[in-house]
Amino acid sequence: MELIPITPRLHLLDYSIGQAYLWRDEEELTLIDAGWVSLADETTRAIRAAGLDPDRLRRIVLTHCHGDHVGGAQELADRHGAEILAHSLDAPVIRGEAPVPEPDLLDWELPLWEHGLTVPTAPATRVDREVEDGEELGFGDGAVVVHTPGHTPGSLAVHLPSHGVLFTGDTVASVQGVTFGVFHVDRDQAMDSMRRLAKLAPSVLCCGHGAPVTEDAAEQFAAAAG
Repeated sequence: MELIPITPRLHLLDYSIGQAYLWRDEEELTLIDAGWVSLADETTRAIRAAGLDPDRLRRIVLTHCHGDHVGGAQELADRHGAEILAHSLDAPVIRGEAPVPEPDLLDWELPLWEHGLTVPTAPATRVDREVEDGEELGFGDGAVVVHTPGHTPGSLAVHLPSHGVLFTGDTVASVQGVTFGVFHVDRDQAMDSMRRLAKLAPSVLCCGHGAPVTEDAAEQFAAAAG
């Protein structure tokens, strides 16, 4: 695995199921999601192979509580001294204090869900900072939390308005164009969240599954959100 450049300060970490993103400031690195458990070593190696120091990792922002996003967070944070951030509504699940909420699956989602269960369960993972809608995160020249309930109650997106970058977690996918995500706990609420995100009109759209969208992102997103 290697870091795939998206912009000069933004890279993709593409795992076999799901992905994470690395943002680079002058002195710090920030990881958006962390892949599944057992991938921490690969993540560290990929960062180092790109000429970056993984010990500059200051924070890991978890977009929601699912194992393909949370699994590697604790090991990476312990190894490199990073802080783990998540929305307050998903934090108890991430810590192992509450069960992962069951999605309301459509029939066609069932085989996809069963395939996704091949990802190992995430271990109980500490959350150092619980965040809320509108909270600034201290990186990316003003990154802010956008609460996007529906995929899970505490799903969040991260918006970097100074750079036109939006990390959507799994509310939105970009597997075959920009589309509504899958495996939502509350589909109507998730669609409302998607429409809210589309109004941000990002120039770079980074979803939890699928290739980053760097051309006509705002237009594609608006069309997908209806």
